[in-house]
Amino acid sequence: MNMSSKAEKSREPVPYKALLDENHALKNEVESLKASLEEAEELRRAISEGDLDALVLPGPEGKMVFTLDSADYAYRVLVETMNEGTATLAFDGTILYCNRHFAELLRMPLPAIVGTSIYRFIVPDSINTFKAILGRERGKGEINLQAEGGKALPVYLSISLLQTRGFSNAWCLVISDLTEQKRNEEMLANIETARKKEIHHRIKNNLQVISSLLDLQAERFSDRGCIKDSEILEAFRVSQDRVISMALIHEELHEGGEVDALNFSPYLERLAENLLRTYRLGDSSISLNMELEEDIFFDMDTAVPLGLIVNELVSNSLKYAFPGMNKGEIRIKLFSQETGNELNKKEPDGKSSRYTLVVSDNGTGIPDSVDLENPDTLGLQLVSILVDQLDGEMELKRDNGTEFIIKLSTGEKLSNKL
Repeated sequence: MNMSSKAEKSREPVPYKALLDENHALKNEVESLKASLEEAEELRRAISEGDLDALVLPGPEGKMVFTLDSADYAYRVLVETMNEGTATLAFDGTILYCNRHFAELLRMPLPAIVGTSIYRFIVPDSINTFKAILGRERGKGEINLQAEGGKALPVYLSISLLQTRGFSNAWCLVISDLTEQKRNEEMLANIETARKKEIHHRIKNNLQVISSLLDLQAERFSDRGCIKDSEILEAFRVSQDRVISMALIHEELHEGGEVDALNFSPYLERLAENLLRTYRLGDSSISLNMELEEDIFFDMDTAVPLGLIVNELVSNSLKYAFPGMNKGEIRIKLFSQETGNELNKKEPDGKSSRYTLVVSDNGTGIPDSVDLENPDTLGLQLVSILVDQLDGEMELKRDNGTEFIIKLSTGEKLSNKL
């Protein structure tokens, strides 16, 4: 009887209101789950597109902030506002990203740059340098970019290798505009050049004053008949020639395009012609034959002693090689080791630093008694000292006149400098 009563009670119908309440609760739960799903989808989208920088989640000790590495918001702001040009390059040189300043340097809209090759914006002469910088894990160096309109833009480049999703290798590139720095360097170089030219000009003027004083002093002795052609006048003239040979160097450096290196062949021509005018007497016809390689440049440490050597040797020929002779020839040759006697042949810069200078004449020749190791004249003593100063070698040949062969080396070949 009791069990039957319980079964009957369990089969009693559920009130309608209770069903409505349960249905409403289920709908609310569905809406809540749907909202959570939409929120999760929005969160996924924000994370994937980099719009989200951090998450705030509940934790055992309160709310916790988790920064998302993929967002890097602060770094993006820094890159976009910095005064350096930055870009990310794919392994083949494709520009994946660049900041506003990078586009401004190239004078192009940013969308027109992204997706193109970096090589499009590099001056052809700088491509090999750029590739060499890429060859290092953290490369640095100067190159020239080509802005819109073809204008060359000097920049300092810094590149580092990085790993990115979707690309096994990529480069992070930072460039600094060197235009202002190069302009300042050029201005300072021009100031320095002007200063050096002024120094050469003053030295030349001072040497010319010394030469004039020697000339005036010689005139005082020339009025005395007993010493008109004596060694005293000769000493004044020789000293004057030596001073002039040095003054010509400073004059060439002042008037030429270079201030630290002398184009030696034109200087030799002026020096030899000046000596010929000084020593030419009566109707004698002494000619100069010069075979000089073009564009050989020497610094002051080489040019001054070498000029004095030529001055002494040519002066000796003019004074002693042609006694009683109306005709004669003085020959001067200058060439580098590569060209030999093939003068005026162009050679690559820096290939050699050995030179040969030959000064010869077809006169009576130097007596066999003259010893180059222990010369008895001041001129040859000076030549020997100057050759040693240049760490050179000197050889004397007495066949068919006199021939001095001087070989020397310099620290750097400066030919073809201009």
